[in-house]
Amino acid sequence: MTEFRCTDIRATAHRLVPEASGRIEEAAVRLARKYADHSLHDTDLLHAVEIAAAALPSALRKELIAFRDRGNDAGALLLTGLPVGPLPPTPDVVEKEPSWTEVPVATLSQLMVMSVLGRSLSYSDEKSGRLVQDVCPKRGAAERQENSGSVLLELHTEDGFHPHPPHFLSLICLRGDEDGRAATVTAGIRDVLPLLDAETVRVLREAEFRTRFSTSFVSDPSVEVLTDPMPVLTGPCASPELRVDFHGTIALTPRAQEALDRLEAAMRRTLKGIVLRSGDLIVVDNRRAVHGRTGFEPRYDGTDRWLRRSFAVSDLRPLDDQFSWGRSHRPVDTAHLRRLAPATATL
Repeated sequence: MTEFRCTDIRATAHRLVPEASGRIEEAAVRLARKYADHSLHDTDLLHAVEIAAAALPSALRKELIAFRDRGNDAGALLLTGLPVGPLPPTPDVVEKEPSWTEVPVATLSQLMVMSVLGRSLSYSDEKSGRLVQDVCPKRGAAERQENSGSVLLELHTEDGFHPHPPHFLSLICLRGDEDGRAATVTAGIRDVLPLLDAETVRVLREAEFRTRFSTSFVSDPSVEVLTDPMPVLTGPCASPELRVDFHGTIALTPRAQEALDRLEAAMRRTLKGIVLRSGDLIVVDNRRAVHGRTGFEPRYDGTDRWLRRSFAVSDLRPLDDQFSWGRSHRPVDTAHLRRLAPATATL
């Protein structure tokens, strides 16, 4: 693994002026007071969040709507100046992760933004189905290729192994990395396509790849579970959809491996990135972009980098029978999928 080099995207961010940030915070505080005893999965609360999103400036809502409908070449959008409110120390173990009511301003501001893009959801297999999830370094997890780690997080689409991955994900920064080392990076397939030859694209559209399930989605983390063979690229020629994880996707043939290597190289050439600061929120089009993060050194002293993550899909109706409770997608049935011991290399 090598560290990423990227083009800084702060200059292209949508900046909220203090007055706009103040209006969003006021709306979040009102919601928090009214729904303090409600789960974030409560339908009334989520509908109230959508209504409260009117507090977002019209120019921002217009930009989010355009991103929702058409996307952009980079596959990502950066907002700055969102309110986060008072914060407890950064949690360093799962047991210390705060409820939404302990960080209500950041939580509800993030969900207001996501409500313009789609409908919030989570996954029962992951983070106990929490609708907004803490992303911060956890003790004993530094080497994991997951959001609890602090080593280089390889480029990936979120939950690309899942039958219903999110269409959009957002990361809001509550507390930035004091050393300025942890850069969030993205690469959009529309930026990458001109760098790929026709044969590489053709192979990426063949079902010659499997992707490992994240350990949180399998009952026995000592065994690797792989998807059925699937393509990396699908859909329209000019703006294809993408499912890949350069740590977890395995090519099944030599030509597939070559195509995967070329795709990764092209993505590394087009990376956009940012060291997130408090109040920054980055939205990723998960169907058309990968994201990752450079490595950093956690302190585990309550001052570490702390983001919160949320997911959204464009329409809940196709998933009506997939929710186990609230907006939490039921566990994935992996019984029929291929399983390998971790040391096994042959597919």
